Amino acid sequence: MTPTLDAVRRAADLATIERGGDFVFGDPADGPAPPQRLAALSADAPGVEAVHDGGLTARVYRWHDGTRRWAVKVARPQALVRNDDGRCSFLNELHRHAELRALRATGVALPGVAAPVYGSLRQGVLVSPWIEGDLVDTFDDPRRLRQLLATGAALVAHGFFEWDFCPGNVIDDGAQVWLFDFGYMYRFDPLAQLNSAGHGDDCPQFHLAERIETRNAFAWLLAVERRDGRSAALAAFAGLKRITLAAYRALRATLATRGAQPRVLDWLDTIAGRWAAALDGDLAPLYLQEGWRSHALDLEDDLHGQTCTPTTLARADWLIATATNAHEALRDGGALFGPDAALDRARLVQRYRERRAAAQTFLRR
Repeated sequence: MTPTLDAVRRAADLATIERGGDFVFGDPADGPAPPQRLAALSADAPGVEAVHDGGLTARVYRWHDGTRRWAVKVARPQALVRNDDGRCSFLNELHRHAELRALRATGVALPGVAAPVYGSLRQGVLVSPWIEGDLVDTFDDPRRLRQLLATGAALVAHGFFEWDFCPGNVIDDGAQVWLFDFGYMYRFDPLAQLNSAGHGDDCPQFHLAERIETRNAFAWLLAVERRDGRSAALAAFAGLKRITLAAYRALRATLATRGAQPRVLDWLDTIAGRWAAALDGDLAPLYLQEGWRSHALDLEDDLHGQTCTPTTLARADWLIATATNAHEALRDGGALFGPDAALDRARLVQRYRERRAAAQTFLRR
């Protein structure tokens, strides 16, 4: 059996880590200090203005060298995501930044993609100019989603598939939305493959907008729904989908111009056509279906990595309530997938009660 893209990637990265190898990009002279000094930073070190300790792979120090501010990312001895992807995440991020650096050197513009100056696996440091801004966990401002989709689409078009658009990985400086954390960005062929999962063509449920919605936007929509009601959430969802539909039509045109295979273009057409039909008719079924997908997948991600938060529990509560009150609509709309598809209402509700209880045991506040 042909190994999956994930299996090939993990095997190579784990081999590098287990043999104690190094991977370096950039020139340490472009940074603010020797890497050994940066790797030894602590909260009370001179010049350290803040420590961001919420990252699962590394701590980030905001360090002022007397002239400018830097983001100094120092890898944790062990990633808090307890699986092989977590173990490989720092090395993976270095690989992606090195490739993006090489791409920029050819003249490719990548707006909204942070550009570190140096990184080393063995030293456990990644050094970037500091980006001042707010973490993106709301989409009231349409600019945020337009820029995030534009950045994501540019990455996709060059063969980079980002899996984790969680709020902690997206910054808005007031003029530009930035991506800076690429521990879970993997390579694929955008002209022949759909994403970096499986063998590249056998997991069509994962795509750029799905990742943004699953890891970020649907948590915001859930907050809107809980605060202002389902009608307000549907109105916000409609705004998101109109922006996303335009972005997907543009991405489809870009890939077609570059010679993408028909199955890739047909896949994008199917997704966009479904959104367009919902926007022209009743949007509520699409909200229910994509809400189920997003909350279920995000809950699965958090359970798999043992990185649950209060938002994870809120998503689980939505899934339990929706399974209780709308099982028939979920079933008839094709929203249920994987093990869920075979369960009746009572067993589906019980499954997510059990998953919520499991999430409670892994809670990170």
